[in-house]
Amino acid sequence: MKLSVLDQTPTSNGQTSQQTLQNSVELAQLVDKLGYNRIWYSEHHGSENLASASPEILIAHIASVTKQIRVGSGGIMLMHYSPLKMAELFKTLSTLYPNRIDFGVGRAPGGDWHSTLALHEGKKPRMDNQYEKLKETIMFMTETMPEDHPYHNTLAAPFGGTLPEVWLLGSSGSSAAQAGQFGIGYSFAQFISGQLSAPMLDAYRSNFVPSEIMPNPQVNVGYFVMAAETTEEAEYHAASLDLNLLFMDTGLPFKVLSPEDALNYSYTEMDKMRIQHNRSRFLVGSAKEVADTLRHHDEQFGINEAVLGTISHSHEARLKSYELLAKELL
Repeated sequence: MKLSVLDQTPTSNGQTSQQTLQNSVELAQLVDKLGYNRIWYSEHHGSENLASASPEILIAHIASVTKQIRVGSGGIMLMHYSPLKMAELFKTLSTLYPNRIDFGVGRAPGGDWHSTLALHEGKKPRMDNQYEKLKETIMFMTETMPEDHPYHNTLAAPFGGTLPEVWLLGSSGSSAAQAGQFGIGYSFAQFISGQLSAPMLDAYRSNFVPSEIMPNPQVNVGYFVMAAETTEEAEYHAASLDLNLLFMDTGLPFKVLSPEDALNYSYTEMDKMRIQHNRSRFLVGSAKEVADTLRHHDEQFGINEAVLGTISHSHEARLKSYELLAKELL
């Protein structure tokens, strides 16, 4: 199994955005050395707590300060952008960093309604044409726009370079078959839904059509993860994410609080039930326990790759989690 990273650039309480992004650089350089396969950056708008509003800029910078790890978006929220611009942007990145760039696409707004409205200059955004936009982006990238298409004479520069890998992100399984038909990778967000299933991944593989982008099907699964030397230590640090997810689910403003603050928080019985439910999205334990769960999922579902997202108040604990799992699985 390959290991990769999802960095949502979370900001801990008392931390500046500059520190957050510098921590992201340090994380990327560590996992590059450890042999992780790729690192992806999410797109979130209107958030004081997640610093990655422009993953394409992070991709360019991180690729410049790492050596071999693939760098990409997890994902670009295509509803806000034109296919031509996305094709030009990611073809440029892939020309600068050949065989290292991923174009991961999400279909959510990536922010609240106010941010979405501003991104669309006050106009009501379309939600029903995202597969069409993805198809056009791929055609721009591969220079396969049909002659009867209005954009047939429009070219996406630069030309002649290597193409990025293209991935469709999903959390319900509804997009699995569509990713296969496009001939691109499928990334399932277990950390959003907690509903990974074999039929979902089978739908992707059975519908896969080889393409210039990707000759063979590729699947990865994203998890929230906190691994440590012991189960007790992992549970201690995981308390921060438990509270973080609770705030996210209930729409409360937040930054990642310390484990002490999280453990001393006054939880209602409903809060405790929600936290327990969220643990289906989250792997917590010693490095061996987490690794064993990932191996079991690989045997059960045939996943090619696990994409690990670790949110911790302590930057050192976050780095240690990735380091311990690399020792267990890489």
